[in-house]
Amino acid sequence: MKMYKIKLQQIIKRTPTIESFRFIAEERINFIPGQFLKLIFDEKNFDNKELNKYLSFSSSPTKDYIEVTKRLSESRFSEKLKNLKLGEQISTQAPLGNAIFKNEYERIGFLIGGIGITPVISIIEFIVEKKLDSRVALFYSNRTEEEIAFKQELDLWQSKNYNIKVLYAITECQPKDSKCIFGRIDKALITANTPDLKERIFFIFGPPKMVEAMKGICLELGCSEEKIKTESFIGY
Repeated sequence: MKMYKIKLQQIIKRTPTIESFRFIAEERINFIPGQFLKLIFDEKNFDNKELNKYLSFSSSPTKDYIEVTKRLSESRFSEKLKNLKLGEQISTQAPLGNAIFKNEYERIGFLIGGIGITPVISIIEFIVEKKLDSRVALFYSNRTEEEIAFKQELDLWQSKNYNIKVLYAITECQPKDSKCIFGRIDKALITANTPDLKERIFFIFGPPKMVEAMKGICLELGCSEEKIKTESFIGY
């Protein structure tokens, strides 16, 4: 892990509550899809948990920028992010994390909740840009359609690559989009859409309770623990 200086290049609104922040690094940050970084707003105290936080890369390592994406809240860290000006420079430590995608993974599945989509975007964008033959099944759960981050990108990628399949699950209201289903990710949904699930590497990203529940489902369905990669996302 190394310290880098990064400069804010662009802010992109993804949903009413989620924004992406694109940075240019003074020195290229070499990371693997699925990894994350630590944004440093307090350089005098690296252990300041209020102002120095972990965020996943939401861009492919093939890009000339790095991107992180966050559901903004009233926390001090979110306020710091919101108040960043274009061209402003901050520090980051990177890369971190072992729930990574490897080129030899031919079949993968994602069981994702909310902002847990961020490392998935890095992985799928990498697969698309590298023209890999990996077969992708993404189950992506949100409370409402309005909170589906990166839907435009995901719809585009699956329209161009028949190996990429995305299923949106909406839990709090009946969706208007026919591409979305009403309900939660469960055993029936997974088995109906991934008959080859025991051959897949499963990535599970999201809130801790959701990660625990999805891992339990995978194990119940006969997936081996070695083929399940998890990261819990805690809101702040």
